Amino acid sequence: MNLKGIAYEPRFVALARGEQHEAAYRALNPQGLVPTLVHGNRVLTQSLAILEYLDEVFPTPPLLPRAPEPRARARAIAGLVACDIHPLNNLRVLRFLEQELGQGPEARGRWYRHWIREGFGAFEAMLGETMPGEKMLGADAGAGAYCLGQGPTIADVCLIPQVYNARRFACDLCDFPHIQAIEAHCLTMPAFLQAAPEAQADAE
Repeated sequence: MNLKGIAYEPRFVALARGEQHEAAYRALNPQGLVPTLVHGNRVLTQSLAILEYLDEVFPTPPLLPRAPEPRARARAIAGLVACDIHPLNNLRVLRFLEQELGQGPEARGRWYRHWIREGFGAFEAMLGETMPGEKMLGADAGAGAYCLGQGPTIADVCLIPQVYNARRFACDLCDFPHIQAIEAHCLTMPAFLQAAPEAQADAE
């Protein structure tokens, strides 16, 4: 929404305090997860569905390339984060490891870093791929690099929060130069800075 210049009213759900389990929130989102988007009478859940909805309702600037192949690649890269990395490392999984399986901080840290490394390894390889007529993506594309092309897409919107979390859990990112280059560039943009956790009104 920051990238598209959409005015919105944030409502905060404190996951660490269990507010996602309260009845009022469960009425909006039966999964008890975030985010939830309320737009008029519509209630939407799941990050990728929300991103594509916003891109269709507010098409400028676009978050998906127009051509079918790069459009599919943007979705694949975004899905790698949203479907294959993040769900394994979110709060409810880490709490299950601790509370139900008796795993301490060291084991949970190994779990987290393992799935980051697995996912970012594949992500890095996908960023290094090119299609006919394309320039190299990421670190080798020079200043202004994004996951795809010359502007941010849903791939970048999914990647940057995951890199933030990886750094929070002390993951070693030295083997992922493309990812680090994209992160560095995106974090020069106000839209990404405004979305950082520490920039939110409920930051602790």
